[in-house]
Amino acid sequence: MIPSDPVILLSYINTQLRDNYSSLDELCASLDADKKDICDRLYAIGYTYDKEGNTFK
Repeated sequence: MIPSDPVILLSYINTQLRDNYSSLDELCASLDADKKDICDRLYAIGYTYDKEGNTFK
């Protein structure tokens, strides 16, 4: 289950991207998660996805 708290979500997603997935698209497909929802929730706290670094920063 994906965390609902945005700060915990940030930590969770970045850890998953670092350790298990080569892209946000791969993570979302594997976890059946909504990419736009994740991006919107993290954007609301000032983070955007960096494709080159495969991380939200």
